[in-house]
Amino acid sequence: MKIVVGMPAFNEEKNLASLILKIQKLGYAVLICDDASTDLTSEVAEKLGAIVVRHGRNLGYGGAIQSLFKKSRDLNADILVTFDADGQHDTNDIPKLIQPILDNDADLVIGSRFLDVKSDMPKYREIGIKVLTKLTNISSDQDITDSQSGLRSYNKKCLDSLFPTEDAMGVSSEILIKAFQEKLKIVELPVIVSYEGDTSTHNPTVHGLSVVATTIKIISIKHPMMFYGIPGFVFLVIGLGFSISALDNFAQTRVILTNQTLLALGSIIIGLVLLVTGIILFSIISVVREKR
Repeated sequence: MKIVVGMPAFNEEKNLASLILKIQKLGYAVLICDDASTDLTSEVAEKLGAIVVRHGRNLGYGGAIQSLFKKSRDLNADILVTFDADGQHDTNDIPKLIQPILDNDADLVIGSRFLDVKSDMPKYREIGIKVLTKLTNISSDQDITDSQSGLRSYNKKCLDSLFPTEDAMGVSSEILIKAFQEKLKIVELPVIVSYEGDTSTHNPTVHGLSVVATTIKIISIKHPMMFYGIPGFVFLVIGLGFSISALDNFAQTRVILTNQTLLALGSIIIGLVLLVTGIILFSIISVVREKR
C-alpha cells in the first residue's frame, strides 16, 4: 500500500528538513508542493529525497492542495495525508489518522483540534475556526468540529472523486462539502497542535473571508432557487408594496413621490434579476447533473 504525506510549502526551509526526516522514519513517502518559494524549500526537500512539485507562481494554499491531489493520483497513491509544513503538527499523529482508512472505517479522516485535547490555540483563532466550522456544517448538513484542520488523510476513493477548485483557504471547507455530496465517510480524531513560536503563516482575517466566500459560492450553486429566488421574491414584494403606496399617493394628491417611486422600481428590478439568475443557474445545474 502506497501512503504519501503531502505538504503545501511556501518559504518553509526552516521547518522542512526535520519534518521530512521524521515522516520518512515512519516509512511514508513525502510529497512537497513548493508554492513558488523564494528560499531553499525545493532544494532542501529534493536533497532529502522528497518528491517535489513546483509552482511557477504563488497559487495559494488551495492551489497547493490541488497539486498534491493531482500528483498523488499520478503516483497511484492509496492514501494521501495532508500535513502543514509550518511546524504546528506532530508527525506521530500521522499513523493514527491513517488507521481508520486501513480498517475501512473511513474515507476521510480529520485531525481535530477540538476533540478531547486542550491546545494552546489563541482564543481569537479558536472562535474564528468554530464559526467557520459552523458555517461549513450548515452548508453540508454535517457535524464536524474542525473544518479548517490541515491535518487529514484521504483514501483512494477520495482522491478519485474529489477535485478541489478553490485556490485560497476556502479549499478546506470545499473538500468537506464535496465529500458530503459524494457520500464519503468522514471521521474525526483528536490531535495536538503547537502554536509556540513562529508557526502559522495564514492571516486569520483573509482565511475567514476566503472560507465564507467559498461557502457562499457552493451554497449558491447547490441551492440556486433558495439562494437567489427567495431574496428575489422578497425584493419583488417590497417593490410592489412601494408601488402600491406610490400609486395610492398619486391618486390622492397628483404628486409623484420620487424617493418612493425609485425604491419601488429598484426593488422590482433587483427582485427580477435575482429570480432570473436563480432560474438560469437552476436550469444549467440540472443539465450538468443529468449529463453526469
